[in-house]
Amino acid sequence: MTASSSQVKEFKEALESEAGIYQVRISVEAIERLSEYYDLLSSWNARLHLVAPCTPREFATRHVLESLMLLPHLPRAATIADVGSGAGLPIIPCLIARPDITATLIESSRKKAVFLREALNRAEVSKRATVIAERFEEIPASAVNFITCRALDRFAAQLASLLKWSPPGSILLFFGGERLRDQIINLKLICTEIHIPGSQRRYIFVIRREVTASGRADENPFPCR
Repeated sequence: MTASSSQVKEFKEALESEAGIYQVRISVEAIERLSEYYDLLSSWNARLHLVAPCTPREFATRHVLESLMLLPHLPRAATIADVGSGAGLPIIPCLIARPDITATLIESSRKKAVFLREALNRAEVSKRATVIAERFEEIPASAVNFITCRALDRFAAQLASLLKWSPPGSILLFFGGERLRDQIINLKLICTEIHIPGSQRRYIFVIRREVTASGRADENPFPCR
């Protein structure tokens, strides 16, 4: 079922009124494309369970505005691999808001990969994105500067594998809570954590894969802070 006109209106109003809390700026054009994305996701959600049921305001804040918190960490022309893309969060909102970035979306579910391609087309960002319907462990690491993942709390045990898979020198931008934080601390990773507004214990973790003099990535030089 697609979103009703009143739901789309509530979604837009929430983006406009709450963006400042998340320190996000969104153009009028981006709001329109994000609304198209919200409408499409609403029509697919019953079949694919892309996100938990939520109000338009909750989708605008918890999903879209949280995703856009990554933008200050992405320099111009950044290249990104989004692992476990699922509903397209955080990467599709970022692609909509920033026409200079490109991304590879990695999603093991072929049905969800079909949704992602449709969403990219609807948002008019498909020329800057590629969808790969495979598990990240089964493909070579993309030649990118950044790795993003919003669902890592569900497979925190795979954090070490994801670190080994990511390109040396890349920056990893992960969303998560206490469980993921504990994993990061246990691995003694270089990390900065950013608290997500409106949450008690949810963060964006910025992890830097340093490169040693030998040219190899150093996975655990300093603890998270």
